[in-house]
Amino acid sequence: MDNHTFLAFDCGATSGRALLGRFTEGAFSMEEVYRFPNQVLELGGSCYWNVWSIYEHFVSCLRKLGRDGVRLDSIGIDTWGVDFGCIGSDGTLLGLPRAYRDPYTAGVPEKIFETLPREALYAATGIQIMDFNTIFQLYAQTQAGDAVLAAAESILFMPDLLSYLLTGKAVCEYTDASTSGMMDQASRQFNTKLLRQLGIRPDVLLPIVQPGTRVGVLRPELAAATGLGPVPVIAVAGHDTASAIAAVPAADEHFAYLSSGTWSLMGIEVPAPIINAASAAANFTNEGGIDGTTRFLKNITGMWLLEQCRKKWHAEGRDYSYAQLVDMARAEAAFSGRINPDDPRFANPADMPAEICAALVGCSAAPVSVPLAKKCSRSENRPQLRADFSDAQIVSCIYHSLAERYKEVLDLLQTFAPFPIEKLHVIGGGSANELLNQWTADALGIPVVAGPTEATAIGNLMLQARTAGLVADRWQMRRLIADTFQVKMFQPQRR
Repeated sequence: MDNHTFLAFDCGATSGRALLGRFTEGAFSMEEVYRFPNQVLELGGSCYWNVWSIYEHFVSCLRKLGRDGVRLDSIGIDTWGVDFGCIGSDGTLLGLPRAYRDPYTAGVPEKIFETLPREALYAATGIQIMDFNTIFQLYAQTQAGDAVLAAAESILFMPDLLSYLLTGKAVCEYTDASTSGMMDQASRQFNTKLLRQLGIRPDVLLPIVQPGTRVGVLRPELAAATGLGPVPVIAVAGHDTASAIAAVPAADEHFAYLSSGTWSLMGIEVPAPIINAASAAANFTNEGGIDGTTRFLKNITGMWLLEQCRKKWHAEGRDYSYAQLVDMARAEAAFSGRINPDDPRFANPADMPAEICAALVGCSAAPVSVPLAKKCSRSENRPQLRADFSDAQIVSCIYHSLAERYKEVLDLLQTFAPFPIEKLHVIGGGSANELLNQWTADALGIPVVAGPTEATAIGNLMLQARTAGLVADRWQMRRLIADTFQVKMFQPQRR
């Protein structure tokens, strides 16, 4: 095997990073070469992504690699889903992409259901109903007479938009498009009939292409300025979760996965969508994977809870490292308070610790028989909760509540899975949290396999390697990943 070097840009809602993947004499290695912050930009009461800032960081990284004499075989980009930028008839990016945490879509699904019943929308797309789905964003902007959307010739989802800024070439990659709530699962193209029924312009949507499609090469001026030359840019699995699941180091199909970060995404990999009354009632989603697979999963609010608490505590002069937070939770392991992580009140409160405390106090008398999705309680023999919860108790509450929510979702997944779920693979940044992994194994009653933490970037790099012909399919990718990266097993210790 010849030597090859690939670059993965992995962009999240709060940070981005660039990693090099090297294939040398049949072995794979990876190193982080650049990191940058990312955040929602609030302007005039609306929330946007500063895509030009992200682009500038991309260029800075490419310049650095050029100075270091790195020669790249290709570049791949993955990001979050649903958000998009508008491109004008002259190829100009019109404005900034709206951010999914912008509340402008609140109540929009219910308006659509007046025209198209919820069941009909789910049956057509197989996508869970969440306020920020692309279909609801486009409907809201259309109804508001948004000038940017009205002037757009096309829209590009975030990874495709960033690829466009690098290359000047536009594509619409499958895994990201599949999360939009607008794709027909059978044809794997956009459901134009559905969009016309809702008054949404289907002409702004490009034909969908599969992961591994070559987008183009770096713009000539960028190729010259960085010294890298005309490096190809590949449309990998552009949705970060799709890239992450591609990197699960599983030996067979008998697993569930938990992509743990700002969001926790728990699901299974299946050969075809699961769309029926039960999956609709449980609000599971069917998103595109690689090799023709479907990611049947559920979104769970994840480390967003803790990140927002840290942000508030920092403003109050209390800075905690992640190691300290784990120690705090362990010290309060017996704390009985629980919340529902997916309660809408935790979507974007001004004061997350206060919101959690209010939820605990408000639900302190809930009986133990109430499902977690409706409670934040103590059992009948637990002590009465107080309003003055400590920071450590709040952290313990978050970890325990997440572990119990994972148990609920896993139990639901098993009712749909065409195979027994024997392990949970935890990937992403949350896989480094050994205490939460152990509490999750205890709650689930099955082994939890943690790692790799950089699964998204690894999947991105592996898909570039597959496009280059270095690996054949996802199972060969996973075997190579299992041989390269160390994982840790957590066995259930108590139920």
